[in-house]
Amino acid sequence: MINSRSNAALRLGLAIVIGGGLASQNALAAPPASAKKMPSYAAQGVTPGKPGGSYTLMLGDSPATFMYYGAIDANTQTVMGQVLDGLIEYNLATMKIEPALATSWTTSSDGKIWTFKLRQGVKWHDGQDFNADDVIFTYRNAVTNPEARAGDPGEFTLGGKPVTFEKVDNYTVRFVLPTANGAFLQKVRKPILPQHKLNQFTTAGGGKAADINNAWATNSDLTQIVGTGPFRLQSYTAGQKVTLVKNPNYWKVDAAGNPLPYLDRLEFLIVRGPEAQTAQFLSGAVDAYNISAAQFPDFKSKEVAGGNFKVIRNETFINSVPHLAFNFDAKDADLAKVFSDLRFRKAIQSGLNRPRIIDTVYNGLAQLPGHGVAVGSSFYTNTTKYLGSYDVASANKQLDAMGLRDTDRDGTRNIRAGKNLEFTLTYGSDSATWVPMATVVQDDLRRLGIKVNIKGIPSAQLLSTGRGKDWEAIFVAFGNQPDPDLRKPIWQPGGSLYYWHQSTQGASETSPPNLNAMASWEKRLYEIFDRASITTNQGIRNSLYFEWQNIMAQYLPVIMIAQPPNLAAVRNTIGNFMFTTYVIPGHNPVPFIYNK
Repeated sequence: MINSRSNAALRLGLAIVIGGGLASQNALAAPPASAKKMPSYAAQGVTPGKPGGSYTLMLGDSPATFMYYGAIDANTQTVMGQVLDGLIEYNLATMKIEPALATSWTTSSDGKIWTFKLRQGVKWHDGQDFNADDVIFTYRNAVTNPEARAGDPGEFTLGGKPVTFEKVDNYTVRFVLPTANGAFLQKVRKPILPQHKLNQFTTAGGGKAADINNAWATNSDLTQIVGTGPFRLQSYTAGQKVTLVKNPNYWKVDAAGNPLPYLDRLEFLIVRGPEAQTAQFLSGAVDAYNISAAQFPDFKSKEVAGGNFKVIRNETFINSVPHLAFNFDAKDADLAKVFSDLRFRKAIQSGLNRPRIIDTVYNGLAQLPGHGVAVGSSFYTNTTKYLGSYDVASANKQLDAMGLRDTDRDGTRNIRAGKNLEFTLTYGSDSATWVPMATVVQDDLRRLGIKVNIKGIPSAQLLSTGRGKDWEAIFVAFGNQPDPDLRKPIWQPGGSLYYWHQSTQGASETSPPNLNAMASWEKRLYEIFDRASITTNQGIRNSLYFEWQNIMAQYLPVIMIAQPPNLAAVRNTIGNFMFTTYVIPGHNPVPFIYNK
């Protein structure tokens, strides 16, 4: 989450604006009779807010699209996370699952049939009724559509067979699983789309499966982009600002029964790079701003000196942990062989100066990292013992054992005669964290006789670059989830986001993985995720996921760097700020925000 306020000094270009229907919508301001009364969250400092006012957040780049399932893009997800809702959501205090667009659910005794009762009286932003058709439409044509760029058919394929979706009546849907799944309820947090606006982009509506990616482009008529969420799109000024306005018929009320959201207006200012983002916040144009640990001392000193903001540190349940990945399938066959060798990855692990990174990049605020599970999760097990200590001698010994010696005495090890051990490390050039981290790693590996060329790209492109073929080493950060099964596409070999060893993947997201390309430890990881996915016994699942984390820590498919804290600077005029990663569906504190 990165936040801000609009900047009047920006030159406004061509904006796409919602027209006449807005006034009439505002006049209808009344939550449905079935409105959900939200918890008070008093322990999180939430108090009854006053209606009105605006709040401006910040995006690091323009949204690629307004179609949530049309691109793997954090900016798109951040904006559309305020427009769309899912069937379930997480309690922001306990992280336990609560009803959202679904009011209740039941499960068959064998765990294979899930029946959801839907909230009646909920309206789409254009006044149409939300119902079961929208849920079935979304899961069939977006979530499990293999052509949808941000769909997730793998998450709804169990034991090689797909989950099926059935309409029971207008307000009841049934999901039929081929086998039980211990984390299935958490998977139905996916945002629901309106069938009546998007059917034309599906095979049922006469189009192609891939057409869903073309819906709701950023140059679309914004009146056609509707959700059930707390805000609706009002205007988009390309490359500068996205403006949303209150949904007066939102289906949530606060603990006292007052309509949510409190705000009339929500804006996303598009500002690229930490220097520009910092300037926007300090100028007063930004209401809240996620800061890095590197920025913490400066912001904290300004707060103490009387700045009109406070700095908040929070160890939330979910956070992003950066890792260093090497391309096991690099185009350079010599590098691919080196990267695939465990001895090389162990050498990097030993030669990576984490204390220096924690001290200089994170100002001493980060912790040693785990492997893919948040510390607060019941599935977490401590694997830090495998990190070892910073040991250049041990790293050099392992590289020597691989035959990677400096045979031509130019200061860089050789892969073979006449060819240096040299590769390019891709990092986010617009990040206050990635930039210094890349420099530290480059220097650390130079001490091992490895030449690293660093290449900066926009941070928003890191994952898409990793999923491509043309890279050698890269920094990426994945957010943790409450249940490891929700990160199966990332951590199970052959998964759609298991990007560092793409030869393990099948021909498509629904194709069987290439087991022949997997090392023995990868095959075990594959088995662990498959087994943990189909059992509902939490003791067995815990045991399996503990084993997975230990294998990760020993075989290092990626090298975890450090676990940073979540830090934010928040304007004193903002009430009810709750630090949470609302980019993930089911985590949305924004409706509680108000202007003091």
